[in-house]
Amino acid sequence: MGSPSPDNPPCADFDRHLQKERPHFGKALRTEEMLFVVGLGLADETDITVKGLHVVKAACRVYLEAYTSILLVDKDKLESYYGRSIILADREMVESSSDEILAGAAADDVAFLVVGDPFGATTHTDLLLRARELKIPTKTIHNASVMSAVGATGLQLYNFGQTVSMVFFTDTWKPSSFYDRIKENRQIGLHTLMLLDIKVKEPSIENLARGRKIYEPPRYMTAGQCAAQMLEIEEDRGEGAYGPDSLAVGVARLGSDHQRMAAGTLKQISESDLGPPLHSLVLLGKRAHDLERDYIREYAIDEETFDRCWEEQYGKP
Repeated sequence: MGSPSPDNPPCADFDRHLQKERPHFGKALRTEEMLFVVGLGLADETDITVKGLHVVKAACRVYLEAYTSILLVDKDKLESYYGRSIILADREMVESSSDEILAGAAADDVAFLVVGDPFGATTHTDLLLRARELKIPTKTIHNASVMSAVGATGLQLYNFGQTVSMVFFTDTWKPSSFYDRIKENRQIGLHTLMLLDIKVKEPSIENLARGRKIYEPPRYMTAGQCAAQMLEIEEDRGEGAYGPDSLAVGVARLGSDHQRMAAGTLKQISESDLGPPLHSLVLLGKRAHDLERDYIREYAIDEETFDRCWEEQYGKP
């Protein structure tokens, strides 16, 4: 099969291509046209799996979901590496116009690309459910996600509790449902992974109220902003789920060559700058093990403060 190009989608050659590559997959990927949901990993164009790349090169249409997360490279770089044109699928298309993505998937193969792993966001599960309702076969190609790669902090994955999301606060909207989940995790000594808000192609509240499709510039929450908002809610609720001296790890650009981490108190992290997006934050549970301490201490903003807070609060049953 010749190299696919954006102007010459290789739909007719899909079966022949996969039959040729079958030894690499152990068994055929599929026997009929379908929707492929392909995980891209965390950082750049080279993070796609071999299996995922074969699917992308051979599909008739390729969509990139572009609002629940982002890669650290732009669409042009992906298109160059994959040898395919890519259609950006924003929130409006995925949540309100999924029929456009699924149209024709019963007759031709469609690849829907997702940063991280396909099951990292409920939106992707919803798309698969809609495909199921339309009797369109589906296939998922998995990849690394923040849910597993966060182990790079040195914190053990089996010591994590519920994952929570942090949204950008406004003057009139400061949701605190995350606080209850953190409190539950902390009561049994477990770490909490916090996924931070991104705003891509979203209208302001004023434009939304006026029905105007005018979009705000992209915004990506930092670990520092997350820590500051957490402290604001703790001050408001005062239930002691955490405090300024609670230890956390800020993570930036996880999985990339420019990955960076910083361990310290929430107060320290609220004042830190970990550079460009994407960021996440892990709040330590009190059952943290000494091996975890030894690993994350390497990233301490200030070792003396880190050691003091650890001795006071952590490593206890």
